[in-house]
Amino acid sequence: MKMQWLSDIFLTHSAVQAVVVLSLLCACGLALGKIKVLGVSLGVAFVFFLGILAGHLGLSIDADMLQYAQNFGLVLFVYALGLQVGPGFFSSFHKSGLSLNMWALAVVLVGTVLTLLLPLMGISLSDAVGIMCGATTNTPALAAAQQTLAQLHQPESGAALGCAVTYPLGVVGVILAFALMRKVLVRASDHLIDDSEEEADHTFIATYQVRNEGIIGKTVGDLARISPRQFVISRLWRDGKVTIPEADTVLMRDDRLLVIMRDHDDAEAMQVLFGKQENTDWNKEDIDWNAIDSDLVSQAILVTKPEINGRKLGSLRLRKHYGVNISRVNRGGLQLLATPDLRLLLGDRIIVVGHREALKNVEKEVGNAVKMLDEPNLITVFLGMVLGLVIGSIPIILPGITAPVKLGLAGGPIIAGILIGAFGPRIHVNAYTTSSANLMLRSIGLALYLACLGLASGPDFFATVVRPEGLLWVGMGFLLTVIPVLLVGWLALRLAHIDYAAVCGMLSGAMANPMAMNYANDTLGSDRPSVAYAAVYPLSMFLRVIIAQILLLILL
Repeated sequence: MKMQWLSDIFLTHSAVQAVVVLSLLCACGLALGKIKVLGVSLGVAFVFFLGILAGHLGLSIDADMLQYAQNFGLVLFVYALGLQVGPGFFSSFHKSGLSLNMWALAVVLVGTVLTLLLPLMGISLSDAVGIMCGATTNTPALAAAQQTLAQLHQPESGAALGCAVTYPLGVVGVILAFALMRKVLVRASDHLIDDSEEEADHTFIATYQVRNEGIIGKTVGDLARISPRQFVISRLWRDGKVTIPEADTVLMRDDRLLVIMRDHDDAEAMQVLFGKQENTDWNKEDIDWNAIDSDLVSQAILVTKPEINGRKLGSLRLRKHYGVNISRVNRGGLQLLATPDLRLLLGDRIIVVGHREALKNVEKEVGNAVKMLDEPNLITVFLGMVLGLVIGSIPIILPGITAPVKLGLAGGPIIAGILIGAFGPRIHVNAYTTSSANLMLRSIGLALYLACLGLASGPDFFATVVRPEGLLWVGMGFLLTVIPVLLVGWLALRLAHIDYAAVCGMLSGAMANPMAMNYANDTLGSDRPSVAYAAVYPLSMFLRVIIAQILLLILL
């Protein structure tokens, strides 16, 4: 009797018991998820399996509390995910990102076609969709499927169990496919990493001497108007003195110009424009820009004022007011060319060149207060989730479908997050969160969702696995994992001649498998897989969520 209170905390259904059980499952699962076996760890997915074990052993929480925690965790996770990928979602369709997204789309379509074949083997469609979600390690898609099944008054347990039994091999299968591709498909003459693509993620800097007779006597503004390539002239040396060129600065023979352009491919065009490129390498990371000359200072200034969020760089007129030059903008590790029409976002670091006193004025203009960014705007987070739930509840009538389609708890918030992340700054909505804050929101939400999902699936999990039906699910799930990866990977390597690192990143993003991406990063010693992963992940995740719902609505 003396220890009854302790037993009540863990076993008697109450709000306190629910918090205690879910917190312990999340904490222990995350701790165990750090353990690596053959270099592979399950990460947050271990919370799911620990929840399954707890549910199998008879641990449970109040059904209403379970549903609330599962739904809240899901909404928090997918909305924060949308905020994270939103700023780069639409730009990911440009240049090489468009090609990578088309290959990722092929992965999704191949997996969908294979899923449609599963009912031919006696697997119900709802179970097949769950198997697809586990094979692609895509829990938001599973949540969308469960929402649709509930909407159609169909049992949800089969989909959850299908995901649970196929998830482990879904994680490992992609990594095994990568190892097989490198062993069999990658030839000795192939590039594992395309260095030129890595350079494309950064600006390129070079010095030129004005020797082109056609531009002598013209102003910098004249050149900017007639040049098909965008550039920024950061410094101009003339007669041993350095100045910051303005739009009305007239160029003279033998002027030396420090020019920043979008990428290395523009260097030849700039040489044609100006006349002669010098051999100095200005793209090394260890360059001390302030040691180049004593008159000018180069400084990275952080954009922290909310009123600057979403404004075009040219509208600030920093060069006219303070006599400085903005050469580049660092955003999330990427170097962007500081063009007048570039919209600044909170957290951007603008590279400013000018006199020291002028730079202090620029700091006052844009903020440079790191502490302001440490506090995420929680108003936007909560109102954004409300907007996502409203979007998810809108009935959408599609031809040939009797029941209206709803994006639900998974689809609505991720769309709201993407839209607010992408377009919020244009209407001066402050949706900025630091990387660590966004990661915490996503991690808490996903851990809660997986713990609840595991508890709900646990009582029937092991009974399902040991049945012949369960073994069939595991085998089919493994095939759903490796066939799209190997087939599309082979085509991308052989037909499109994409480098192996980018292919691994693209496939990891298409399969929503960050563990596979980490494996590729570690084995190749490059962040090229991460860049490709980020380019395709938003579209692939969105499609997975929508396809899971449409399959059930059309065919069930």
